[in-house]
Amino acid sequence: MGKIWLVTGASRGLGLEITRAALDAGETVVATARSADAVRDTFEGEHDRLHVLALDITDAEAANSVAAETIERLGAIDVLVNNAGYAELGFFETFTDAAVRRQFEVNLFGTMNVARAVAPHMRERRSGLIVTISSVSGLVSNGGGSVYSASKFAVEGWMEGFAQELAPLGVRSLLVEPGMLRTDFMDGRSASFGSIDIPDYAEAIAQYRAFVDEASGNQPGDPKLLAARIVELASQDEVPSRFVFGTDAREWVGAKVDQLRQEIAQSADYG
Repeated sequence: MGKIWLVTGASRGLGLEITRAALDAGETVVATARSADAVRDTFEGEHDRLHVLALDITDAEAANSVAAETIERLGAIDVLVNNAGYAELGFFETFTDAAVRRQFEVNLFGTMNVARAVAPHMRERRSGLIVTISSVSGLVSNGGGSVYSASKFAVEGWMEGFAQELAPLGVRSLLVEPGMLRTDFMDGRSASFGSIDIPDYAEAIAQYRAFVDEASGNQPGDPKLLAARIVELASQDEVPSRFVFGTDAREWVGAKVDQLRQEIAQSADYG
C-alpha cells in the first residue's frame, strides 16, 4: 500500500515535481499551495490519488486544519514535505525590516507551523518522515544572499535539533540542500529584491542582478531528478539526515567544510 504525502508549495517548481514523482510512484498526495486552483490546473484531474487543498503556511490555524482534514479523509500522513518558501535576493542593507521579517515568516515560521501541525500525529503513530527542503544556502552564505541564507540557516538549526527530539519516537527527518535548480525560483514570481537604494553597493548590486538574470532558467540542477531521488529515499528504511543535491552544492559545501577545518585548527593556536 502506498504512502500518504502532504506537500506544501506544490503549484510549481520543486514542490510540483515532488508531487508528480510521488504520484507516479503510486503514492497518494495531498498537494497544497496558496492557490489550490493553480495545482488543479496543472494536473487537470489526471490522478485520483491527488487531493488538493489551499494553504498559506504562515497561517498556523490553516496548517492545523489541513493536517486534520488530511488525517480525517485519508487516515494518516506518512510523509510531510515542507517545501514552500521564497528568496529575498540582494544586499542586506537594501531590505526593509518588514521584508526581512517576511522572509523569516514564510521560510522559518511557516515551515514550523506545518511541522507543528503534523508532528503530533506522527508521534502518536510512532511513524513518519518529515522532509524539509532547505538549500545549499542554509549551509553556505554569500553576498547577495545573506537574508535568504539567514532564514535557511535557521531552518537547518531548528530541524537538526527537532529531528533528534523526534527520532526516539519513530519519526524520521531528511534535510534537503539543493544547489541551483532549474525552476522559476530566481525569477520575479518567486524571488524578491531589496528596495532601498544605497550608492555604495550600486556597482556590486548591478553585477549580482546580472548574475541572477543570467542564471534564471539556466540552473544546472534538474528538479525532476531531485524529486525522484526524494521519493526513492522516502521508501527506504534508513534515511540520511541530510542530502546535498547537485555538483555545485557539493563543491560549495566541501569548500565550506575545508574552510571550517582550517579555521578550527587555527583557533587551537589561541587556546
